[in-house]
Amino acid sequence: MTMHRQPVFFLSHGGGPWPWLEGEFRRDFDWLEASLKALPGQLPAVPRAILAVSGHWEETDFTVSSAARPGMIYDYSGFPEHTYHISYPAMGSPEVAAEVVALGAAAGIAIGTDPSRGFDHGTFSMMQPIYPDAQVPVVSLSMRHSYDPAAHIALGAALAPLRDRGVVIVGSGLSYHNLRMFDPRAAVPSAAFDAWLRATLTGDDPAARIAALERWDTAPAARIAHPREDHLIPLMVATGAAGGDPATCIYSQADLRGGITASAWRFGDDTTPTGFDRLAKNAA
Repeated sequence: MTMHRQPVFFLSHGGGPWPWLEGEFRRDFDWLEASLKALPGQLPAVPRAILAVSGHWEETDFTVSSAARPGMIYDYSGFPEHTYHISYPAMGSPEVAAEVVALGAAAGIAIGTDPSRGFDHGTFSMMQPIYPDAQVPVVSLSMRHSYDPAAHIALGAALAPLRDRGVVIVGSGLSYHNLRMFDPRAAVPSAAFDAWLRATLTGDDPAARIAALERWDTAPAARIAHPREDHLIPLMVATGAAGGDPATCIYSQADLRGGITASAWRFGDDTTPTGFDRLAKNAA
């Protein structure tokens, strides 16, 4: 069976279990939600599976979920009671998990398996708008505690063959993640870091892109945008899997939570805009 080469994504998964909420908090993510709902239309075919690298799963060593029916991990607090009983009932894929381990081994990268790992909110809150019927299997992949950018880029490069096997690789995080400054005070630093990110990802030289991401913490406002880089490191895996493919901004806004600039990216030969890049529209 011929497989279409799938693109790679770095997406924002939003705050907590937002797709299951109502009111002002949910409305903060309306633009993000619209962009996520549009994602299946950017794929050449229905994926065989999604491989999700969540900013909410890190281990000493890279680890992949191998459960056929993953459970749920409610890794948040302070939300309504019903959000601790929600379900995203996608299947897992032990077969894809085994391929992840094998590709890692071929590149000299050890990847363990976890048959008990369920979906954290970095996965299920992102997937709910994309595939609300949960019809596509989802496999989770951890980061390393070390947050070493080069190691995560190398991991992505090792897993790139999955794209030709019908698997969509998704880094799930947020381009700005400083919970102590998640309000209008973030307007200037988030915009500065996002502008650097846009220039870096859309550059014409893939080697320069990798080199810049390996020293991301020297970027403007880098450590304000990411005091702890757990929500940025999934981008490194996505960029490694992208290889030399160009990047297209598929979501941006400058008014998240009253002033935060945030963005999401697709890597692939199709550079067609999606209509959800507000910053580019405003600059035109």
